[in-house]
Amino acid sequence: MVQLAPLTQLDLAQLAVDLIYKAGCEYGDVRFASYRNQRLTASDRSLAELSDRTSSGFGVRVLWRGAWGFAASHRRTPEEVKRVVDLAVLTAQASRTTLKQPAQLVTAPVQQGHYTTPIRQDPFEVTVEEKARLLLELNERLLSFAHQGIRKARSFLRLGREEKLFINSEGTRIQQTLYRSYPGFSCTAVAEGDAQERSYERPPLNIGYEHVDAADLFSQVERVANEAIEKVRAPRASQGGRTHLILKPSHLFLTIHESVGHPTELDRVYGYEANFAGTSFATTDKLGHLRYAAPWVNFRADRTQPGGRATCGWDDEGVPAQEWLVVRDGLLVDYLTDRETAHRLGRPQSNGCAFADSWASVPMVRIPNLGLVPGAAEGSHTATLAQMIADTEAGILIDGIGSYSIDQQRRNFQFGGDAFWKIEKGKIVHMLKDVTYSAMTTDFWNSVDAIGPESECEQWGTDICGKGEPMQVAQMSHACVPVRVRNIEVGGPA
Repeated sequence: MVQLAPLTQLDLAQLAVDLIYKAGCEYGDVRFASYRNQRLTASDRSLAELSDRTSSGFGVRVLWRGAWGFAASHRRTPEEVKRVVDLAVLTAQASRTTLKQPAQLVTAPVQQGHYTTPIRQDPFEVTVEEKARLLLELNERLLSFAHQGIRKARSFLRLGREEKLFINSEGTRIQQTLYRSYPGFSCTAVAEGDAQERSYERPPLNIGYEHVDAADLFSQVERVANEAIEKVRAPRASQGGRTHLILKPSHLFLTIHESVGHPTELDRVYGYEANFAGTSFATTDKLGHLRYAAPWVNFRADRTQPGGRATCGWDDEGVPAQEWLVVRDGLLVDYLTDRETAHRLGRPQSNGCAFADSWASVPMVRIPNLGLVPGAAEGSHTATLAQMIADTEAGILIDGIGSYSIDQQRRNFQFGGDAFWKIEKGKIVHMLKDVTYSAMTTDFWNSVDAIGPESECEQWGTDICGKGEPMQVAQMSHACVPVRVRNIEVGGPA
């Protein structure tokens, strides 16, 4: 009896596409994916968390008479592929009975190829022992400031690898391997009946273990500890009133994420997705004439930028990574789309924002790398961070992220930060604590009067952007420069 070789992953993916075609679907795709995520956290002198998890399987998505169907499995056999395709088709047929508006897709060019994140050192070739020693040494150095008030130390590593094979019924066949690295630490100072934290992180990036720069991390320990000690003894912010804010990239990225990124996801705009402060004020009737920001403010989406957390070769619909302006000269000019929402908007193609956080998740519109374009070299509103401070009679400098909230339409928000300094007569005079500021989105961005130059751009971002029900977690970078924003409402805790 002849023993047949087992089908490869590529064979199984092609089988799924063949079955989708035979089922009479107008479109279908299959994603085989494997995700490895390693997390280490050290608390004081102990390793508090060590996890190394791998999840793999495949998901099938079909479009049958305008209705979507999806099913997934971790078992990779021909029989299971057939069962999952049949289930996806049955789901689409059931959805068709309550469909109000058939889904239609813009065309997408057929793609063939491979993409791998450029790295110098594979994060998973470094031993756990070496990683743990790094974190414990960071904590030990932080705790050496205990006599000055440091009572807690915490450090972490977050490392990931995604391997994906995507095939659709139109002929696209792509493979991708994405690497992710993210290190950081924090400490807590206690004094005078209060506790305050200060942190330092190297931004989450798509890069190898070379991003975990031990020399850089160790070089920041003394500064971070001293700032935590100063912060816990600092005066609280005044209650109410307006002042100028100078926001560093380590803080500004989250303001961009919440007040520009999410409002321009086109599925939110159309009401397809309304979870987690969903929907948006930036509706399509305002496209091209909504004064989102001051005329010298531009926001660019870019899934091609080196190291970006959302950087890839193609999105999870096989659309090539690309860049485009979302806000040009202060006006809203575009959105973040997948193939379905792009069709509804009347665009000829998607700009490649579909992403699923798992083989068992349905792709949805997610924020790509979305950054603030630096000020023009000779622009009248371009200024370095030092120039902004020197030119500010009274204000507050903010670094790092803290609390945040934003309403369901993404109009009205409030943000805190990790560290704050009072500015008087063009100089930093001392730290503050417990600062928050609030504004309406368009009022805030129209109040920007100074933007940093390209030389001060930093690629901050997040690895924990939640969206959907059940929730999916995505990651993206928000490269930006320092800005000054005038006359913003500021207050501390009641």
